[in-house]
Amino acid sequence: MLFDTHIHTRYSDDSEMAIETAISRAAELKLGIIVTEHVDLAQPEPDVALDVEQYWQDYRKYRNEKLLLGIEVGMRTECLADNRAIIDAYPFDYVIGSIHFVDNIEIYQEVFYHNRTKMDAYSRYFETMLDCLKVYDFIDSLGHIDYIARYARFEDPEIYYHEFADWIDEIIKVAVQNEQALEINTRRLTSPAAVARLLPIYKRFYELGGRMVTLGSDAHIPENIGCRLEVAQAMAAACSLKVVYFKQRKPEWER
Repeated sequence: MLFDTHIHTRYSDDSEMAIETAISRAAELKLGIIVTEHVDLAQPEPDVALDVEQYWQDYRKYRNEKLLLGIEVGMRTECLADNRAIIDAYPFDYVIGSIHFVDNIEIYQEVFYHNRTKMDAYSRYFETMLDCLKVYDFIDSLGHIDYIARYARFEDPEIYYHEFADWIDEIIKVAVQNEQALEINTRRLTSPAAVARLLPIYKRFYELGGRMVTLGSDAHIPENIGCRLEVAQAMAAACSLKVVYFKQRKPEWER
């Protein structure tokens, strides 16, 4: 079964989707799903922090062969011990590691880009990702490597592999060493041009020894569940990468 491995429901502060709605939509699409609520520690607004215990207790009854429970960890070096403790405390099926904060600023905020060139901002983003990945050896997949391009305040926010090859190669090498997957996040795969810009990263992942990718829509509303997964499947095939999902923290091959 094909799994959409990146789904957010009402336990994420930026989603209001009910778990029952997500289940219904996935059944319509004949997809498996992994719920991956956000845990971003040390946020400036503490009231939006995920109640991991409540999330686990409320959703564990839905867990089955077609619905698995995961979490998306916002990687920050200063939160390493606390994030590790959360993952050790709960038997999640899947852990995504993502960069949402750089220099204690959420990178969707305009202030992050003040007085920074694109090269400066993106290099700092990739540097942070590399520093985190070196110590977050307990994640299963690196989430949306192109996340910054969603929000950057530049005329051309896209990531071009050749411009940041040194950073991206080092990130990939660590992921390969840790036997971690690389996510193909479908949220921005809206055109052939968008796919073409990201393909060199995944081809390089294969060249440097990577073999596994996870596919995730990053859906926050039911209409986006499963969105463009077929595009991501084609990308994986073009790069000779195997599509997997994680169950009990072990990769399962798409069948």
